[in-house]
Parts: sequence; C-alpha cells; structure tokens
Amino acid sequence: MSFKLALPVCLIVLLPLAAGAQSASDEIPRTAWGAPDLQGIYDFGTATPFQRPAELAGRTTFTAEEAAVQEQINAAQFAEGLNTENLTPPNYNNFWFDNGSGVLPTQQSSLVVDPPDGRVPAFTEQQERRFEAERAAGGRPARMHFGGIGVDGPEDRGLGERCLLGFNSGPPLMPSAYNNYMQVFQTEDYVVILTEMVHEARIVPLDGRNHLSRSIPQWLGDGRGRWEGDTLVIETENFRADRGMTIGGRSPGPSDKMLLTERLSRLNDEYLLYEYTYDDAEVYSSTFSVSIPLRSTDNAVFEYACHEGNYGLMNILEGARAEEAAASH
Repeated sequence: MSFKLALPVCLIVLLPLAAGAQSASDEIPRTAWGAPDLQGIYDFGTATPFQRPAELAGRTTFTAEEAAVQEQINAAQFAEGLNTENLTPPNYNNFWFDNGSGVLPTQQSSLVVDPPDGRVPAFTEQQERRFEAERAAGGRPARMHFGGIGVDGPEDRGLGERCLLGFNSGPPLMPSAYNNYMQVFQTEDYVVILTEMVHEARIVPLDGRNHLSRSIPQWLGDGRGRWEGDTLVIETENFRADRGMTIGGRSPGPSDKMLLTERLSRLNDEYLLYEYTYDDAEVYSSTFSVSIPLRSTDNAVFEYACHEGNYGLMNILEGARAEEAAASH
C-alpha cells in the first residue's frame, strides 16, 4: 500500500510505506482526551545518509539496487570508523554500537528533503567570519561532541565528552552510531520527548504560554507545542550559543534568531513521521528541512550513564597535569 507522505515546504510525494497505513484521521489512534496518540518508543537509526551523495544528484529516491549499495557502504564505513586501529585511544569493542542497517522505507536518498538537492545550504558570510574568529581564539568554544581543542580544563573538551549533550539526542534528532531511540509521553497539557542518548527529556507545554526570556538560553532550547489538525508542531528557540550542530565536520553555534520547527504525526501503527525545519538566517544561507519516518519498537529505553562511573575526563586532565609536571623537572 502507498501513503501520501507530506514533506516540509509543501513537497508532496507518493512513497511506499508499511502495509496498513492510515488513510483517514478517524483511523489514527487517539488518547482519552481525543488528541492523536503519539506515545511509544521509536527507532531513528538508519543507513540513509543525512545529505544526498554527489553520485545521486537529482535523485530523490533510491532504486532497490542503490538502496542495497547504500546499506553496504554504510556497513563498511561503520566497521572502518570503529576499527580499534583507527581510534585514539582504541575502542575496546563494537558490541554496543547500532547505527541502523537499512535505509528508510520511503527509499528517500537523503534525510534532507529541502532544498531539493538534498544538501544543507552554504554558510553565510557572517558565519564564515564567526568560524575565523573562533579559530583565532584557539577553537573556543569547544562545541564538537567528541575530542577537544586542548587539555587546560574541562571547557577545552567536547560537549559530548563532558556529558552536556548527546551527539544525536537533539533537538533536532540526528541518527548516529548508537542510542537511536526516543520515547514520547503525552498528557493534555504537555508532551515529553525522551531520547535514550544522555537520557535527555524535553518537556514541551501545549498551553500557549510565552517562551522564556532570551536572557535564559537553554542547551535544548525552549520549546512550545501546539496541534495543527493531527500534527504536533513544536517551535523551539533560545538555544545556547555554545552548543552546535555538527554536519560534515563543522559545528556552527546557533544565533539568537534560530528557530527549529518540528512536526510529529502518526502514519500508522508502525511509524511516526518526524520532520523539522532548521531556520537560522545568520548561519545558513537558507532554511533546510529533514524528514525521518520513525519505526516503533518493543525494545526498552535504558538510562544512559555518562558521568556516572566515568573517569575519562578526569584522567585526561590529570594525565596532562602529570605530563606538565614531568616536563618541568
């Protein structure tokens, strides 16, 4: 069966999804108070690339053969990237990694669906100047999720290494190496989006209240939700300027004008459609939009331990102090 999948910015395409797709709003499961029931645990891991590969320019969807090739490429890159010989310090095993082995059921050739080329827009001149200023400042702030710019103090290490943000926990959600699970909870007045990575819980009010003051920026931004028909729309602003969104190795911080608009809608009993539009005119030359059908799973979301029992950051800094002491003798 086919399902009309409404993508952002009015891109309407006919794409295959699982059998049994809902075709009328009265078939969508609903809560006791009548809202669409979005609750459940969903897997957003996928082999579909975030941006469309150059060799697929002009192609919005994979053929069956291209999808198989992409899955093989994904598996090979995943294995090579986690090869202990390529990591410093080496990774002790790959057991816990799970980045998604298959492409999306829509067969879309990239998660980015707008611009039509499936690529993230270029940075603005203003953002390029910011990059230059940060390089001149020794790389500060250290927005990257892994690694760091130095060992003088914890601020020199990446946000993920400091357990401040998960590298795929969002917002927005970014499929990555592992912990690609999220869970939705609902009441009449709130929606909670819990990601397994760093067990981030975003509590989004639905009562129309104003956003927080701009003087109180948040790591996860300040989200406000509303229903547009059967679609939950979450608008999030007021992100901390020292967080980043890493695409292609560069991690720009959001400006104070950034607006993230997410949409969640029930497709059928198996899939929840997650879409977002990233709007930051000071950073990117235009907006870009992403679409990811999230597959329901019966697996559980487990609490993520990051600082708990983790001596990595402390050992990095202690090791640096020990090297300095040895060099001074």
